[in-house]
Amino acid sequence: MTLNELDTYFRSFLKPEDYTSDVSRNGIQIENSAPDKKQITKIAFAVDACAETAEKAAQQGAGLLFVHHGLFWGDCETITGVHYKRVAPFLKNDLALYACHIPLDANNPCGNNYGLASRIGLQKTEPFGEWRGMTIGVKGELPEPLSFDQLTEKVLEPGEKPLAVLKFGKDKVRTVGIISGGAADDVYMAVEQNLDAYITGEIGHSLYHYVKEAGINFIAGGHYQTETVGVNLVREKVEKELGLETVFIDVPTDL
Repeated sequence: MTLNELDTYFRSFLKPEDYTSDVSRNGIQIENSAPDKKQITKIAFAVDACAETAEKAAQQGAGLLFVHHGLFWGDCETITGVHYKRVAPFLKNDLALYACHIPLDANNPCGNNYGLASRIGLQKTEPFGEWRGMTIGVKGELPEPLSFDQLTEKVLEPGEKPLAVLKFGKDKVRTVGIISGGAADDVYMAVEQNLDAYITGEIGHSLYHYVKEAGINFIAGGHYQTETVGVNLVREKVEKELGLETVFIDVPTDL
């Protein structure tokens, strides 16, 4: 498929036009030399666009790198300094870049949040958590109450460790809210809706006492670790529906 054909395919289910308040330049961020002619037979997927993921994608023969965090946000940025170092491998290797930020957080079923909900077995799911007028998270109920330790074990893949686990709520968890990545401050919405636990990627020092005094269980699974989910679900979808070869470029930040 060509880059333009892949753009049409991704837009058909990720619907970036529904998330106009997203500061990411969702979609094609860097073209290849012939977006309407050159055939792309292998796609690399990663959480972050950076020099390392671009170089590894090119080394593995990919014609496109699909990421959650792209290189272009909001206003125009000059391609100098570090930004040049990040862009250069794409141009050098005729590697296209495709970014999908909030649409990939929110997508059901291929997004980070619904993917995490599926991983822990959440049922009766519904949209949860508004950011800049966009609802990006999910909440629901577990089929049966779990201890907080049991829930924590389900959130991440084997071998992964959460950044922080704050066990300040009920011993048994039934209702859960999820917003991946850097959504620690949105725990207040989980508190307002009387959820038993909140799952996100990060947490800062200033939230510790609020979480404790609100009496809610909080899992910070890591910004990176909670956002490998969506890119891999899209990767699996591409393999199944398009029959293209794919590869996941794993460059963890431990954050």
